[in-house]
Amino acid sequence: MQNDVLRVLFLGDVVGPPGLDVLREYAIDWRKELSLDLLIINGENLDHGSGITVRIAQELLRLGVDVVTSGDHIWKNRDFVKRMEEFPFIIRPANYPPRAPGKGYVIWVGADGTTVGIVNLIGRVFMYPMDCPFRKIEEILVEIKEKAQIIIVDFHAEATSEKVAMGYFLDGKVSAVLGTHTHIPTADARVLKGGTAYITDVGMVGPMDSVIGRKASAVLEKYIVGIPVRFPVAGPPVWVNGVLLEIDKKSGRAVSIQRWERTIHLI
Repeated sequence: MQNDVLRVLFLGDVVGPPGLDVLREYAIDWRKELSLDLLIINGENLDHGSGITVRIAQELLRLGVDVVTSGDHIWKNRDFVKRMEEFPFIIRPANYPPRAPGKGYVIWVGADGTTVGIVNLIGRVFMYPMDCPFRKIEEILVEIKEKAQIIIVDFHAEATSEKVAMGYFLDGKVSAVLGTHTHIPTADARVLKGGTAYITDVGMVGPMDSVIGRKASAVLEKYIVGIPVRFPVAGPPVWVNGVLLEIDKKSGRAVSIQRWERTIHLI
């Protein structure tokens, strides 16, 4: 059965140095512990909470990360954006305008030849206006249907309603729809009727004692005083939020999805 099933760990938004330190310490071990075929992370918050750097991108490869999805913060480091084409395993939301750097999906090929299309989309409700994610994913599915046996979608969006709608829209068309962006894990992980694994938000790999990864004192000052303040990334312990997927390699249907969580007390 194991050879017929693809095992995937998807980790929610990895936040700043604490999140990166956890990957450094545990990513390779988790691959072995969970018998993973594929490790995907959302990495748009890696560089001190916002963006990604060339150095971090290079390090992720050494840590065994296969694919990095992102969102609206991927553009914060200009040097990385200029060199984005050097890192095809890092993707940005596909429904940005066509002239945006980078690609919106990647085809990953496993050791046994299994092909997986990983697609990144961004929502429009309570977000900056972008091209329609529903129309865009339809276009992409036509492009990759002959290339990928399995398709996993990271939908980086604010509104739960938009994410749930995308889950139903893609049910039976893709293997998984995984929500990111809010950094708060939801309790609705399930396989939909058409065989698509779904969760509204995976959560984050970031400081537990924080407001979505940032120091609570700074965020409270913003809410109470109302003037702009900096939001530094908080420190350990780190709350690791992810989902563990099992997907049938032949049919592309999800066999199971379960929330996967750890609390890491870094020294």
